[in-house]
Amino acid sequence: MKNLGYIKNDKLFTIKSDWKGTPIDKNNRFMNHEFPFVPKLSDVLKWSFERNPQKDEKKADAFRLIHKDDKTFLKHDRDCLIWLGHSTFFLRLNGVNLLIDPVFYKIPLVKRYADHAFSPQLFSNLHYLLISHNHQDHCQEKSIREISALNPGLTILSGLSMENLLAPWSKGTTVQTAGWYQQYQTSDELAIYYLPSRHWSKRSLNDTNRELWGAFVFQTKEKTIYFSGDTGYGSHFKEARKLFPSIDIAIIGVGAYKPDWFMHVNHISPQDAVKAFHELGAKIFIPMHYGTFDLSDEPVGEPVRLLKDFAKQNKINGELKLLDLGENWLL
Repeated sequence: MKNLGYIKNDKLFTIKSDWKGTPIDKNNRFMNHEFPFVPKLSDVLKWSFERNPQKDEKKADAFRLIHKDDKTFLKHDRDCLIWLGHSTFFLRLNGVNLLIDPVFYKIPLVKRYADHAFSPQLFSNLHYLLISHNHQDHCQEKSIREISALNPGLTILSGLSMENLLAPWSKGTTVQTAGWYQQYQTSDELAIYYLPSRHWSKRSLNDTNRELWGAFVFQTKEKTIYFSGDTGYGSHFKEARKLFPSIDIAIIGVGAYKPDWFMHVNHISPQDAVKAFHELGAKIFIPMHYGTFDLSDEPVGEPVRLLKDFAKQNKINGELKLLDLGENWLL
């Protein structure tokens, strides 16, 4: 698979001096710059029919996320981070309120282990809504429509070509899309950047890789936070560290990684997430993308058990912070 061109948003600043733009193939589909990927139906069918060696263990796993009904974030203006489930977060930095990858409801054909921590109606004072990519477990039409209606002055930040999907769901809002290594136009209080991830995109039969996927970096004078989005392992973690050498918090996915032959190209295991955390050089590791939806073969509680074991064995060079759903974590 060969890239034939590069694309970016010419209105936005590119922070990597030697970066030509996000690569596209001959069909104008976006490509991972390191590991190009287009899903194969044969692989999906193979996974669907093969035996899960952990089937019984998965069925017996009683792990469930803890819910905390802590709405104190509505009464203060301090910097905070709240995990709402899967990859959905509320983040406040320098008085700027953000919601990331909102999925408050069930998604088709997927079991949901944990309900959303709070109702979307609580989030009526947002400045930015961020969508890492277009998959159903990160980009939910109903959630986006409700959040947009509650926040008429909202700006939505996402990847290139996502405006085609998001604009009809969010009439009256501004949709700003970036290529990899580009900085969004935001308020002076907070800088937001879009970086590469190793993934793909699809919502319908003929739109594979037509809309870009990626990671976010949030930066103030005091803090730098990295949000991985969905990603397989790659050199993009080391590249992020070169541009952001003082990352305070890294929010990285740790679930949906089995079977490895099928999942590793698009998701990372807890082991590789720790490796990515070290390569980012971050101080605090916050896992996400686990315990909420049944997307893969591993037992629901396996990611947490592995991470706790790594921490006990001093294999994590930094702080492991396992957030409860709805926990008001002050930064």
